[in-house]
Amino acid sequence: MIETHSLFDRNSPSHKMLAFHNTHTGDQLNLTYFEQGRYIKDALHEINHLFRDYHDGTVHPIDPALLDQLYDLKHTLEVRKPFHIVSGYRSPATNADLRKHSDGVAKNSLHMEGRAIDIRIEGLDTRRIRNAALAMQRGGVGYYGRSDFVHLDTGSVRTWAG
Repeated sequence: MIETHSLFDRNSPSHKMLAFHNTHTGDQLNLTYFEQGRYIKDALHEINHLFRDYHDGTVHPIDPALLDQLYDLKHTLEVRKPFHIVSGYRSPATNADLRKHSDGVAKNSLHMEGRAIDIRIEGLDTRRIRNAALAMQRGGVGYYGRSDFVHLDTGSVRTWAG
């Protein structure tokens, strides 16, 4: 296990589980990533691989604080369904390419640092996900209603619609 501690050790449960489905690769993952006050190194590696840039296969470490944010969101929403990953890590080359085709892609996107994710949850209105994430007051929350996903990141608290 990794010696890094959760930001919320005093209030955190003894273990934290998350489930994901990568919408582009079809890969799925359901695992415990945090146990007995520590992040599980092997689980983080699996998550890093699942969140990889599906355009070029680049794998990058994902910020554990983002995972904790997703864990808390899951419990706030009281859902057991997996998070569907629309976009996880993006290489700088992929981000630059996406910027050419969309105004909604930030030049210095936190996706390139492993600190952002675009998600949806099957059967759940993305407005509900957005509202729950906003209520948590942790990081950035972008709402993309037409594309049916919510952006979450571990940057400063802010919100926008795309």
